[in-house]
Amino acid sequence: MPRDAFSRKPGIENGYAGDKSSHGDTILAMNALWNSFETVLGLGVEPKSLTFVQISLRGIIVFLATLAMVRLGHKRSLSRKTPFDAVLLVILASVLSRAINGSAAFFATIGGGVVLVLLHRFLAYLAFYAHGFGILVKGKPDTIVCEGQCDFDVMRRNHVSTHDLDEDMRLSAHTDDLSKIRVARVERSGDISFIKK
Repeated sequence: MPRDAFSRKPGIENGYAGDKSSHGDTILAMNALWNSFETVLGLGVEPKSLTFVQISLRGIIVFLATLAMVRLGHKRSLSRKTPFDAVLLVILASVLSRAINGSAAFFATIGGGVVLVLLHRFLAYLAFYAHGFGILVKGKPDTIVCEGQCDFDVMRRNHVSTHDLDEDMRLSAHTDDLSKIRVARVERSGDISFIKK
């Protein structure tokens, strides 16, 4: 009797064959699903050949993915508190729009957006724990008025004219009398803050 006859149980060969055919069916089903997904989203199609439905579906997916990315980040990035935050939103919008219009690979572009959000979060984490690094990436406020006196050199460096100062003073400090202002600063966001006497 052959040596294999003792080591194999009856029906095992058929079981292996069944497993192979089941595995093959699964792969075929996954391939069919992926092919239909490619067709619906127009993956691998020239941008000018995308239909209204394909662009709409791409837009929905990118919208949901971007919402998840922004939630993965932090709320301050939405308020554009500093150029550091504004840069993320501008680049993220630019990158992800390419996934919608088909000018870049769909999933790779979404993945690139996730990387940008994670990088922003990492740099914000470093800025929180390292004050010098925070100043480097976010900047620092500049005092343009001290005890009712303007510092014109600092104003010039920040491109703030006296008319800009007067306008912000009326809107934010609700006064047009500079002598009532103890300190005015150009904040890291570019806004001018006022502390009255």
